[in-house]
Amino acid sequence: MTPTKILFLCTGNSCRSQMAEAWCRALHPGRYEAYSAGTIAKGLNPKMVQVMKELGIDPTIHQSSKTLTSVIDAGVKLDVVVTVCGHAHETCPVFPGGKTRVVHVGFEDPPELEKTAKTPEEALGHYRRVRDEIRDFIIGLPDSLPA
Repeated sequence: MTPTKILFLCTGNSCRSQMAEAWCRALHPGRYEAYSAGTIAKGLNPKMVQVMKELGIDPTIHQSSKTLTSVIDAGVKLDVVVTVCGHAHETCPVFPGGKTRVVHVGFEDPPELEKTAKTPEEALGHYRRVRDEIRDFIIGLPDSLPA
């Protein structure tokens, strides 16, 4: 069985899409070939890395921050693109050939939520909550994908 090539797309490819890729690699090896990208590449968010490592997943091993263009230019033929933020959903290109399914499953942005946190622990709480929401979405694949 050929794995489904799935890309998680957000704006900066620093947090949410990286979490989704890491969870997908950890929870569905062989079933999915997971990628992440952004409309721009901001680098991996250190707090995202910290909260993922808390659960034994190190996204720095197989992942780097990259753009959608770099993934496409590498010749990856995507089966599914999941936009995880509104901006990426609005700016996601149409893929030629009509074989790439694009769906939107939005998650709140931990770096944005962090701006209102009163303490460092409260800030990490935002990252942990979104991490867990993304994990639950990934566990449910493919049923968690919108029709």
